[in-house]
Amino acid sequence: MNIEQARFNMIEQQIRPWNVLDAGILDLLGAVRREDFVPPAYRALAFVDTEIPLPCGQNMLAPKVEARILQELAVRKDEWVLEIGAGSGFMAALLGHRAAAVQTLELHEELVAMARGNLQRAGAGNVTVEHGDGAHYAKRAEFDVIVLSGSVAEVPQDLLQRLRPGGRLAAVVGFEPVMRAQIVTRATENDFVTRDLFDTVATRLEQFPEPSRFRF
Repeated sequence: MNIEQARFNMIEQQIRPWNVLDAGILDLLGAVRREDFVPPAYRALAFVDTEIPLPCGQNMLAPKVEARILQELAVRKDEWVLEIGAGSGFMAALLGHRAAAVQTLELHEELVAMARGNLQRAGAGNVTVEHGDGAHYAKRAEFDVIVLSGSVAEVPQDLLQRLRPGGRLAAVVGFEPVMRAQIVTRATENDFVTRDLFDTVATRLEQFPEPSRFRF
């Protein structure tokens, strides 16, 4: 496989047509080596428009989903980011190039080790990987940006409370067969604004509540 041609095709045929037009984001996707974050058995799928299997039943988000979320969050160099679901560390690596610092939480020890190794090899010095449960995050901390790298049944209200005013939370919300990527912005201390981005499907983040789908 011609790696650079495959990377170029991913950007031009998948990501740009999905309204990812920010030159900085496109350049970043060309520079960060996605193939280095993919398990060796799936390396040939590194640039394919699909989720890629990871250990522990998890998956990497499809490239265009990662790119669109990254663009819509508009992370700035002075901002602090929390990611829930480190996976292989790729999304954290992208966020690290845009932010002051990134803390990414991962529930599975095998993926913690994978993400740490991948990020270290990529030189992502402002990204830390912590073994922890993002659904029950206990530390007293506030963030400018929170990214859920997987799906949840509904936006976690306790995580919204960790946003600073002006902060944004990105999540894929809902149930199969159709979920929706959303950005929720903390407009004021007590007001939040939700913006729908696109319909998609993503692997569930574990430990978050699953309310009944039935309404009476």
